[in-house]
Amino acid sequence: MAETLYGRNVSEPLAVRTEPPTDHIADPGPLGLAGFAMTTFVLSCVNAGLVAKAIEPVVLPLALFYGGLVQLLAGMWEFRKANTFGALAFSSYGAFWLSFAGYVKFVVPGLPTAAAASATGLFLLAWTIFTAYMAVASLRVSGAVAAVLVALLATFLLLTIGAYTGAANITNIGGYVGIVTAALAWYASFAGVTNATFKKTVLPVFPAATR
Repeated sequence: MAETLYGRNVSEPLAVRTEPPTDHIADPGPLGLAGFAMTTFVLSCVNAGLVAKAIEPVVLPLALFYGGLVQLLAGMWEFRKANTFGALAFSSYGAFWLSFAGYVKFVVPGLPTAAAASATGLFLLAWTIFTAYMAVASLRVSGAVAAVLVALLATFLLLTIGAYTGAANITNIGGYVGIVTAALAWYASFAGVTNATFKKTVLPVFPAATR
């Protein structure tokens, strides 16, 4: 009687796997983009002056859970999908929102007034630098993703200048550009989930050339 291992006859040759080992894993991209878009939209409405500054804490739960934790998880799934760009982008921007929540909640209240602008400016400058090289890398991903990263770069740059100079009008402009960034991210997410669900291209994402 042939021995069996986990229900398979060990005397039989193993079947050769022909499909990629990650085909059974859903694309985490639309989820990461959606978390990023919603959190960016809410904060940008505050930065643009469309809502009162006093309600800024409303963004903290989103920053912790949707933009933060959920986007970080999307980044981990991108590692499993062997997508280096997606893994770095979602993990990093998920960490951005988590660190933003921690900065606003725990750091800002203890900062001397004179140092607050410089601290916020430095925080934003670091993320501007990171976003600059991610924007370059995004050019080989798709037009939709590249548009998100280029708009995000402009958002971070304007917010950095606004923080360092104390120019509220620059921060307001950064808020409006942030709203555009959120809209572009929502579009990319919408296209990703819709195209996957309909199993055809319903909304174009303008794939980058392979060469």
